Amino acid sequence: MASKNDSSIVCQACGANNASVTASGRCIACGARMDSPRIVRNSDFDRQRRYQQEGFSVLWCAIALVLQSVLTAALIGGLPMIVQQLDFEGSNGMTVSIPVWFIGGVLLGMISPGKTFLEPVVASFIVAIPTVFYLLQSQTVRTMPLFMYVIMALIGVLFTLIGAYLGERIQMGPPAKRAD
Repeated sequence: MASKNDSSIVCQACGANNASVTASGRCIACGARMDSPRIVRNSDFDRQRRYQQEGFSVLWCAIALVLQSVLTAALIGGLPMIVQQLDFEGSNGMTVSIPVWFIGGVLLGMISPGKTFLEPVVASFIVAIPTVFYLLQSQTVRTMPLFMYVIMALIGVLFTLIGAYLGERIQMGPPAKRAD
């Protein structure tokens, strides 16, 4: 085994030991450049990460919770008090909740900085729990079993995720053109 000199440089490409940097600045074994290692940004990697959320913001989750709560309470509880012909009891209330949560997800996706997909989903899941129990207790004519309320609430949470993604896409604009 040969001992390595302190001035020898190992090639990043082939692993060959080179005496200090040659005049050409290339490896004597494979011819690769012997520059200092640098980070190479891959445009495909950047394109794939474009739609990835990197963290969870408690502040935006709280804002989403307030927004989803206000929207749900206004449409499910408040609107029938103002317009007597509307009756969002039982199954009709859950049917109206799904688009309300979708719209809330779109709004939050559009106004929040960065990528926030999870915050509106967590908020609508938290809002869905009391909504299900409120609508279950208020049903008289249009009745559904509890598991149907749970399924419809989960569908609403899924639509919130779709809405948040759509809002983020609107906020980010079209993706950059690929330079071939």
